[in-house]
Amino acid sequence: MSPSVPLQEMIRAIRSARTQCEERGVIQRECAAIRAQFRQTDNGGRSHNLAKLLYVHMLGYPAHFGQMECVRMIASPRYSEKRVGYLGAMMLLDEKQDASLLITNSIKNDLSHSNQYVQSLALCTLACMGSAEMCRDLAPEIDRLLRSSNSYIKKKAALCAVHIVRKVHDLGELFVPSARSLLSEKNHGVLHGAVVLITELCERSPETLERFRKTVPDLVQIMKGLVISGYSPDHDVAGVSDPFLQVRILRLLRILGRNNEAASDAMNDLLAQVATNTDSTKTVGNAVLYETVLTVLDIKSESGLRVLAVNILGRFLLNNDRNIRYIAMTSLQKIVSTDHNAVQRHRGTIVDCLKDQDASVKRRALELSLALVSASNIRSMMKELLIFLSSCPPELRAQAASGIFNAAERYAPSKRWHIDTILHVLTTAGGDVRDETVPNLIQLITNTSELHCYTVHKLYRALFTDISQQPLVQVACWCIGEYGDLLLKGECQETEAVQVTEDDVLDALEIVLQSHMSTPTTRGFALTATMKLSTRITDNVDRIRSIVSIYGSCIDVELQQRAVEYNALFKKYDHMRAAVLERMPVIQKNSLGQTNGELSEEPMKESQPGKVKQEETALPPQPAGQVVDLLDLLGGSQEPLQPGSSVGGSASTQLTAAPSSAGGDLLDLLGGFEPTPLAPAPTVTVYEKNGVTLTLSCEQQSESGLTVTLTASNSTDSDISGFTLQAAVPKSVQLQMRAPSRDSLPAHGGAKLTQLVVLNNPNKVNLKMRIRVSYTCQGSVVQDMVQVDSFPGL
Repeated sequence: MSPSVPLQEMIRAIRSARTQCEERGVIQRECAAIRAQFRQTDNGGRSHNLAKLLYVHMLGYPAHFGQMECVRMIASPRYSEKRVGYLGAMMLLDEKQDASLLITNSIKNDLSHSNQYVQSLALCTLACMGSAEMCRDLAPEIDRLLRSSNSYIKKKAALCAVHIVRKVHDLGELFVPSARSLLSEKNHGVLHGAVVLITELCERSPETLERFRKTVPDLVQIMKGLVISGYSPDHDVAGVSDPFLQVRILRLLRILGRNNEAASDAMNDLLAQVATNTDSTKTVGNAVLYETVLTVLDIKSESGLRVLAVNILGRFLLNNDRNIRYIAMTSLQKIVSTDHNAVQRHRGTIVDCLKDQDASVKRRALELSLALVSASNIRSMMKELLIFLSSCPPELRAQAASGIFNAAERYAPSKRWHIDTILHVLTTAGGDVRDETVPNLIQLITNTSELHCYTVHKLYRALFTDISQQPLVQVACWCIGEYGDLLLKGECQETEAVQVTEDDVLDALEIVLQSHMSTPTTRGFALTATMKLSTRITDNVDRIRSIVSIYGSCIDVELQQRAVEYNALFKKYDHMRAAVLERMPVIQKNSLGQTNGELSEEPMKESQPGKVKQEETALPPQPAGQVVDLLDLLGGSQEPLQPGSSVGGSASTQLTAAPSSAGGDLLDLLGGFEPTPLAPAPTVTVYEKNGVTLTLSCEQQSESGLTVTLTASNSTDSDISGFTLQAAVPKSVQLQMRAPSRDSLPAHGGAKLTQLVVLNNPNKVNLKMRIRVSYTCQGSVVQDMVQVDSFPGL
């Protein structure tokens, strides 16, 4: 291929290449010819060669050697060469390269050129790749062009001014007077550039925003003219007059009316007119309506106008276009907390979107459906959500199950309904629920004493139906161990009674213990349940003893430890087995969400001596032998108790236990520890923003080990979902993040989220941690970063 071939011939030769290697060969030969011609001083085909080089650049091949040629051609007096030179500068140069500074003077000269098309080339180039230094040098020239009489130049200058404001915020004040005057123009291109410039200025400066609020009547008049104007072939798009300018004006009105009642009142009538007169059958009309809805919902609009906006979004939900349905649900998600009743009217349409084939639409519909659940519709909404859970994609099951649990906990009409709903979720998607589901359900069952018989019968049936759902199997084993006597009685008023024998119950637990699908945690539940049944049945105690003894040599350390301890109960402490394995007490939660046995941050009240004496006299006398046996189980006692002293620990009685030398105590298996008073770990607030508070406390486990507890709470009026924490530490520090207690934060501090972070610092480096906080509030995703340089208590 000769060096003088035209651009079309080079393109044809490149496209006819059969392999990539052949294409590279063609381009390398042509680039070599272009380089050679660039070196010639008298070159008549400069623009021709640079055009070919730009095509090579578009294909992804290196073309940096043409940068200086662009600079030379920009300085040329010929328009044909200037045009290609400016195009090459926009493609081959950027603000990071020194060559871009060489064209500053050429651009300044061309901005004063008598030809408007040459001025346009300079304006487009500056708006595309102008650096901060170039913007500072040329800003006065742009302001001068904004005041010119040529509409073609003014619209280009307005867009160039937008780039300058984005690059150098301080130059915004320079363009304020000119931008205000541009609103009186009749040319739509100039108006469009003026609105974009004013929007940028208002977003950058609150003072400028206050000054431009006075232009709201002018913007309203421009918008009314567009809405009521007749057919204009220059601006009509699918029956809508200049929708691009309408969208830009609506966005600017949204900024000007935010948190300002006077500006909002001035635009209420206009927004109602646009919402009722715009055709919604075309995509163009839907774009204008969507911007109208966003403006109505963001300003201080009237209640009737907000209902009209929600109804427009409801019509969007019926659209066949999935993109329109998606943005409708995204907008409804943002306002469901403030306009809950208005969104409730479209509940049926939103629920129907759960059946959509698109995964993104399904996810939005699920989030919105969960937000619409209330005490009045809990039964109907939960029915739809459970149907969705049975057929939803795997990636949505965890989110759906978590949302159903939260809604059931908030609005459950009865305890039985609450238990049935959770069991239904565990049966359907047990493998996708969070770790705290099992203890939460156990607490609910424990506190509902009137449903113990009903629950144990239902879980026993579920255990035989499917043992692959591990959380369900764990709860079933726990209930069988606690309430196995109710199961064996076969008397249940709440449900149809099932005649179950002792062998049937033990067979079911053995199936769980031996199943390959059972996790070590599930086997631990089943082994404990089997042990507890030894005090609730009479004929199969020997069988239980043999089952427990088998796992005394289990490869799993946790199961082996349990089995050894249970064997010790059978052998040495059989007289205390019934007391140790009695039913669990009711698990209560205080206002801070702490369960029995957790330490409270508040100091314990000192007991009054008078009340202590009354409690002591109320306790029945117990034989000394039983007391000594109980203390022997807890570590051994060498001193006999004085008569009249109370067992169970009144505040005025101190028990001193010496370690036993026999070595057969249960606590000896765990190392023979002695109880020590626990002091609350010091807590420091590391993040507090937008109503979200994150506190940090730490506890030294060893010389190099540290456990950090992160606790998050929400004091706003709306729920927060998708709350996640990510942590980073120096490379020499080992970090392990445990699963969080939940993934959402209810409003008004309804519940807290806790997450443990285990750190190992073997090299004793200066410990620092960077935490990323991510969450979704009212449909908006928030991400923040916080650095922790010191840890409390260290």
